[in-house]
Amino acid sequence: MRVTLVAALAAALLPVSAASADTVSTPPAPVAPALTDEHGRTLTLRGWNVEDKEHRGDAALSAITEQTFRDMRAKGFDFARLLIFWDDLEPTRGHYSQAYLKKIGRVLDWAHRYDVKVLLDAHQDVFGPAFGHRGIPEWATRTDGLPFQRHPDDWFSEYFEPAVQRAFTHLYEDEDLQRAQARMWKVVADRFGHHPAVLGYDVINEPMGELRPDEDLATGARRIEHDQLTPMYNRVADAIRTEDRNGWVFIEPTPIVGEGVPTGLGRVNDKKVVYAPHFYNTAMEAGADYDPSQGWVDTYEQAVTQYPKEYKVPVVVGEWGPLNNSLPNMARFYQDAMASLGRYTSGWAGYVWCYGGGYCAVDKTGAFRQNKEQTAEPYAEAVAGTVRSSTYDAATGTYRLTYDSPTRRGPRTTDLSLPSDAWNITVEGKAKLHRHAGGRAWVTAAPGAHVTVTITRR
Repeated sequence: MRVTLVAALAAALLPVSAASADTVSTPPAPVAPALTDEHGRTLTLRGWNVEDKEHRGDAALSAITEQTFRDMRAKGFDFARLLIFWDDLEPTRGHYSQAYLKKIGRVLDWAHRYDVKVLLDAHQDVFGPAFGHRGIPEWATRTDGLPFQRHPDDWFSEYFEPAVQRAFTHLYEDEDLQRAQARMWKVVADRFGHHPAVLGYDVINEPMGELRPDEDLATGARRIEHDQLTPMYNRVADAIRTEDRNGWVFIEPTPIVGEGVPTGLGRVNDKKVVYAPHFYNTAMEAGADYDPSQGWVDTYEQAVTQYPKEYKVPVVVGEWGPLNNSLPNMARFYQDAMASLGRYTSGWAGYVWCYGGGYCAVDKTGAFRQNKEQTAEPYAEAVAGTVRSSTYDAATGTYRLTYDSPTRRGPRTTDLSLPSDAWNITVEGKAKLHRHAGGRAWVTAAPGAHVTVTITRR
């Protein structure tokens, strides 16, 4: 919960980024290129974060089971952002846990069994175990003796403790830690770069940094992103490429982007980069209801699309979803959020696939928790050809895809995903529909065909 940021961001960020419902009218048109698979098909990712933050060592990742991927796929989701932890992978410097790598491999095997693509996310919360959380190992944590105080009721405020901020500075700027982070990613890419479930690598979750005296959050975030995160992403991308030439490299801005602040990230010199911001609102994280009149969703969209427009990279939102889904306006929030995400992203991972309360996507029975059922829509997972339009009308329950099949060589099969079997599918053009139980369908098109696929609720 980003409780601490509510007042600070209201003062520091809103003057540069906020827009009222009256001033935000037409959302921006799609600006980012498409994410593609190894065959050149246009991908759409819909899924969830998958995690086990509680268990370590021999019990690491034990909360994730085959059922996780079976249930996700049964509801139409094709994507998982899998949290992995550097402190588990390299508990002592230079010694990588083969047992942990084996556990990651087992999870990836389950994902592949159910045709779920996986993003490997090097996760950190409040830097790592030196501060009571998970992420960067204690041996890589340098604080220069600065103070740290726990905030049990507001964990996110711990990012602003002097010791935590200094630890980020050392991670970004100390050459030996730069090399250690790169080596860690080389180990991961070497082990899993050819695994059929692996889509790519999320270099670091929600990176933060050290603010200078009298520097507001917006200014500090842009500086950290430009001066420290951009070089880090270039270093890690180079390291990954020594082992994996094909996986996508996902780069995140600081979490401050959630308040509608355009990122200060610069260019990452790699041909397969994905911009992967998170989509959280500080007030909602603190327990407030969604207020449509504030125009936050449109403000966020306008800000977050600037980077992919400038650098011509796809967008995948790595985390989103409020803690309390039962407040009066949350149904409207999911409507607005899904429409927005559909306009400019190649996909998203909601937070989080688990069976219970709080952020969990489903309850103990596996049924969607209130309003989260709106995340399950028909969509085209992979389109063989040039997409002309792809839209979903939640009010009528109608999804429509139009595309042109390749004229000569290239893949011919377009993959469709449905939340269940309770949908009708029609195909127009020189193409054939192949339907399969479990909410899956495929369309094979003739070369150069203009195809329209329409999916409606029964």
